[in-house]
Amino acid sequence: MITERIEDNILIASFEHGKFNSITHESVQQLRAMVKKVNEDDSIKGLVLTGAGKVFSSGFDLPMFLGFKDLKEAVAFFEEAEDVFIDFFMCRKPVIAAINGAAMAGGMILSMACDYRIVKNHPKIQLGMTEIKIGLGLSIVQTEIMRFGLDSDRMYRDIMYFGERFGVEKAKELGIVDEIVEEDQLIARAKQIVTTWIDNPARAFSLLKVSLRRPMEERMRQRLKNENWQDGFKCMFDPQTRATLELVQKMMG
Repeated sequence: MITERIEDNILIASFEHGKFNSITHESVQQLRAMVKKVNEDDSIKGLVLTGAGKVFSSGFDLPMFLGFKDLKEAVAFFEEAEDVFIDFFMCRKPVIAAINGAAMAGGMILSMACDYRIVKNHPKIQLGMTEIKIGLGLSIVQTEIMRFGLDSDRMYRDIMYFGERFGVEKAKELGIVDEIVEEDQLIARAKQIVTTWIDNPARAFSLLKVSLRRPMEERMRQRLKNENWQDGFKCMFDPQTRATLELVQKMMG
């Protein structure tokens, strides 16, 4: 699930599901509602996305993945998730990722959909995309969000194809995150950026953001309409992939 609270007219959304703050179907539905709330409520200046405890988010919930009975069921979930991720990407107000711990897979993808990424300074925090080592690909929207956030096809290639994990310093060097701050400054700094960006005449930030991101939104929606992307999820039912997912789930406890 995702909990929410309002601080200084800013919505603070926090992943809170188990030890690893995985993204469930409920989380996806809550994310849609939060974006709608931020867009429609003029008193809310923006959104800060973070995680409870020591993890930002490990990505999509593995028991949910393993519970899909067939391709049709998996596709039904991702059809909804694709639409919600686009909504999140296009939120008209500032969206800041306050990365308090590990951000992997779907957790990292959502952070890349944010306008700015701040990570807590801690030697054990890792960020990365390890799908290739599990046997999974990315959906259309996930791919395009990663490419947009990394601002480089080459960087996308290196991060996705090697499947490595990065500490905070390397993540900043690669452009995965924008800032490293101490733990007690993480949320405060995120809120400061939201306020700095939105508190301008006519809330010009919203015009600038939509102008920048609209072409990517149109590209994603066009690809979803014209491509047979659903077959890409057949990999989830590959015996080796499922065995790896089960092993990872067991290791995560």
